[in-house]
Amino acid sequence: MSDPYQNSYHHGDADGYGSYGEGGQDGYSYQTDYPPQEEDAASDVTEGHDEDDQMYEGEYQGIPHPDEVKAARRAARSRARGPTAADAVSEQQELAEQYEDILEDCGHGRFQWSLFVVLGLALMADSVECFVVALALPSAEKDMCLSNAEKGMLGLIVFLGMMFGAFIWGGMADKVGRRKCLIIALAINCVAGFLSSFAQAYGFFIFFRLISGIGIGGSVPIVYSYFSEFLRADKRGEHLSWLCMFWMMGGIYASFTAWGIIPRYGWGFSMGTEFQFHSWRVFVLVCALPAIAALIGLTFMPESPRFLLEHAKHDEAWMILKQVHDTNWRAKGEPERVFTVSQIKTPKTQEDEFFEIQSSTGTAFQRWAVRTVTLVKLILKNVVSLLTRELRMATLLMAVIWFTMAFSYYGLAVWFPDMIKHLQEEEYKSKLKVFHREKVEFFHFNFSLENQIHKEGEYINDKFVNIELKSVKFEDSLFEDCYFEDIKSTNTFFENCTIRSTIFYNTDLYKEKFIDCKLENSSFYHTKKGCHLNTESENDVLVYLVSFLGSLAVLPGNIISALFMDKIGRVKMIGGSMLLSAGCTFFLFMSFSQAAIIVWQCLFCGVSVAAWNGIEVITVEIYPASKRATAFGLLNAVCKLAAILGSYIFALFVGVTKVVPILLSCAALLCGGLLALKLPETREKALL
Repeated sequence: MSDPYQNSYHHGDADGYGSYGEGGQDGYSYQTDYPPQEEDAASDVTEGHDEDDQMYEGEYQGIPHPDEVKAARRAARSRARGPTAADAVSEQQELAEQYEDILEDCGHGRFQWSLFVVLGLALMADSVECFVVALALPSAEKDMCLSNAEKGMLGLIVFLGMMFGAFIWGGMADKVGRRKCLIIALAINCVAGFLSSFAQAYGFFIFFRLISGIGIGGSVPIVYSYFSEFLRADKRGEHLSWLCMFWMMGGIYASFTAWGIIPRYGWGFSMGTEFQFHSWRVFVLVCALPAIAALIGLTFMPESPRFLLEHAKHDEAWMILKQVHDTNWRAKGEPERVFTVSQIKTPKTQEDEFFEIQSSTGTAFQRWAVRTVTLVKLILKNVVSLLTRELRMATLLMAVIWFTMAFSYYGLAVWFPDMIKHLQEEEYKSKLKVFHREKVEFFHFNFSLENQIHKEGEYINDKFVNIELKSVKFEDSLFEDCYFEDIKSTNTFFENCTIRSTIFYNTDLYKEKFIDCKLENSSFYHTKKGCHLNTESENDVLVYLVSFLGSLAVLPGNIISALFMDKIGRVKMIGGSMLLSAGCTFFLFMSFSQAAIIVWQCLFCGVSVAAWNGIEVITVEIYPASKRATAFGLLNAVCKLAAILGSYIFALFVGVTKVVPILLSCAALLCGGLLALKLPETREKALL
């Protein structure tokens, strides 16, 4: 059977420092940090001692020797693998152990923290994308005259775009490169988000939000795959969990900017009557800033060396690992430390590896078409490989866990604010005033009417000038010789009314608001078309407060999961968090006021975030490097599909019953939490 690995790659020449052996079991060799001394130059301190008896200088302080630390970590990883014979360890595992040892030599420091900030901004952009439509919708629906169906579609279109984006960019990242795909995805998100803020028509706006979602959909699968390949095993769980803090920061950023910008209507501008740029559009524009910042930062970051090694790009991988090593040790005050890796065992290029077509082959379009078809085939083949015998059970378990977690989380994330809004509407309706058979003649209405129903009234020679009609309904009433001027209306209708010899001047009472009415000798002049924002009451601060508190509530859960992820393990973290989250949903039966819903939402978000962190960490650790981003993208697409279904199903029961949403979320979390306990523990394992 042929060796699936190429000859070990050597970097450097024979004139360099001497080496300890020929690569050894780890598959790469070390060069000494210092040139050999002359025999007579030995210090008098060592006189009387054999070379093998020289003492490590930190031994008196009880500091373990670095080689002992590395040996302990290798032993821990060996125990995590389980009892296997030496010849049963796969070449893939040998490569993973070799790469893990290289990362240990590189250390953890300035380079990882710089990459942490850049990729955190990309993750923050993903979070902002989930919040932007929900926070802008109360103003956007009035500005663009959206129906309930259009509002629902706008809320779901972002998740639909993110679902396709996760699958596409995740698959491409394993074949084209993590950094390159993330840059392209963020660039698409920035451009589409910018254009959506200027789109006046609903069709264009929803199209650009779809494209924006497709772009940002690649953020989560690539960010975790990319960052994990720069982290050694003992740091991976903790720092991937810290990375999740940026998702929380994205929610806080979106809430604060919405509260600070949307109510400031003076920040907008207009160009005639056809182009209106209100403050909510400024908010949409500002929400692109995290993606722009991440895009700029990525230009200074290198490609993942693990990806390069998988694609036989040895020189580039070696140079990047050396850059990581030198950056970290210079920051720690040890610039003299030498990158000792001179030999790296790499996998042999597979037959179906993506290939370059020479410039002389066919036309430019033909070369592009062949490259595209080849890339699509490779991606689909990689997706199918996730269901092979070795990965089938893990993939199915992870898919169910991702689905159940997302179904409950996003379903309740929509249901909580919708229920608060429903309770507000119920309270508002309880204050409804009803007037029967009132007769008003020669009266000047110079005050606004709100939350009223007028039945069988008669209005003769009355004037309605410069007032607002909000949630007002006239039924079976008579208007004769009346005059309406400068009227702004919200949710106002005339039903089965008779209107005679009445003038409507500069109002937004267009004919669609007159239901089954008789209009006799009445005239409409300078009618305001479309919908109009109410600059005083359209933006309830509670909308921003609920979003802010829900985002801030995950802080304790993030801290706990980061500190204990590597101590108690991923499986217990996921299972325990999901089961506790299922228990939290039952608190909703205890109290059902606006304040209680906000408290239970914060509790649920704070507990469930630990499960999210564990799911994301274990996803990158289960799959090998050649399939890591593809698997993460596929599972994240399943997550977004569950988010769409959960949001739609839970919204159906708003104002109907609270029992079904609570039982659905509880059942899903219990199912996912119990299945999570069957996952293999990946703590202290080297990344395959």
